[in-house]
Amino acid sequence: MTFDLAIESATRTLPRTWRLEPFRRHATLVADMRSDRPLPLLSLASTGVVAPRTEDGGLGKQAPSEATIERYWVTQPGNLVVNPMWLIGGGVGVSAVNGAVSPDYRVYDLGPELYAPYVHHLLRSAPYRDQYRLYTRADTTFDRRVSKENFHPMPLIIPPLGVQRRIADFLDVETARIDHLRSKFTRQRTLLNERERTALPLTVAGARLGDGNTATGLAWLPAMHPSAQLVPLLRLLQLQRGADLSEDQRREGNVPVITTAGHAGWHEVALVKGPGVVIGRYGSVGNVHWVENSYWPHNTTLYVKNFNGNGPRYCYHVLRSLPYEMEQARAAVPGVNRNDLHRQKIALLPRDLQTRVVTQLDTDAAVAESTRQRIKRAEALLEERRQALITAAVTGQFDVSTASGRNVTDGVQS
Repeated sequence: MTFDLAIESATRTLPRTWRLEPFRRHATLVADMRSDRPLPLLSLASTGVVAPRTEDGGLGKQAPSEATIERYWVTQPGNLVVNPMWLIGGGVGVSAVNGAVSPDYRVYDLGPELYAPYVHHLLRSAPYRDQYRLYTRADTTFDRRVSKENFHPMPLIIPPLGVQRRIADFLDVETARIDHLRSKFTRQRTLLNERERTALPLTVAGARLGDGNTATGLAWLPAMHPSAQLVPLLRLLQLQRGADLSEDQRREGNVPVITTAGHAGWHEVALVKGPGVVIGRYGSVGNVHWVENSYWPHNTTLYVKNFNGNGPRYCYHVLRSLPYEMEQARAAVPGVNRNDLHRQKIALLPRDLQTRVVTQLDTDAAVAESTRQRIKRAEALLEERRQALITAAVTGQFDVSTASGRNVTDGVQS
């Protein structure tokens, strides 16, 4: 058995009235199956929220069979739900709803000396997350499973019941404030992405060069630059399917292998001279990758075989602007067809205007990336504060009754 090093290091100075006792002493494993009862199916998010699952479980997977559903565990408000395969990623939380969860999960009744909302915060705190990782063998799907043999004897930090209530109430308020701020950052990122998607087709059509029609509120076609020609994509560039390259065929080198998802390893031989542009053909359809040097495009991609005398970087941005969702919806097989893409109408600008458009879009992209990095840093700071606050509260590092009204999010700008 792994020693509980992470928990022990965080509990060396617990208040005198607090106890450390095994989880199994205060929790009972629930073994009540759903059978044919009409209980809603629930899922456990990495945020610790137990909620009704979507039709496919929210995981893009096939719905479970009726036989599997009958083996789901009945879950009631106040039950602790654990996903042993994803404890290190936050797969633990107290349910607030009735329903049934996957037979791969574990459900526990908590004893009378535990206040369930406090346990929710405790088992999601940094010391316990660190401890779960010590219980795992590796970070692969099955090796990261936390066994009952480790989880059940795991020590729980147990303050007096009244203190548990005060801690939980305090953390509920403070984490809600943090979540509210994080939702604002999520909204900022969404708006940023929407603005980019809206501006991109207008920009590649020359609508923002200031020499023609005003683009505000207009689709790119009536707003395109007067010097642009409405032509099939094939006039701009020619796409070619990539070539297969198995893991066994790869040889160590400095040539990037580009798949649908992007750079995915190296090879010693290049198939295409750079700079180049590659798009996803299957899977992450519409992913467009700029490759600075010579490369090997995988057969899950299409690459630009011929730029037809146009600027490669301009072609990259044009390909980013195409409506891949519509192309994929028209296809009999999920994915995009290069012949269909070749027929897609685009606004072809003269070479000098292509250069101006590239400057605009590269500048826009740099500004957007800078904004995303600021959002990412702010979100990371909020998560650090959340974890520090929870850990300090559940280990007794400060008395929450003296922290009333304290706003832990001060200094974080939304």
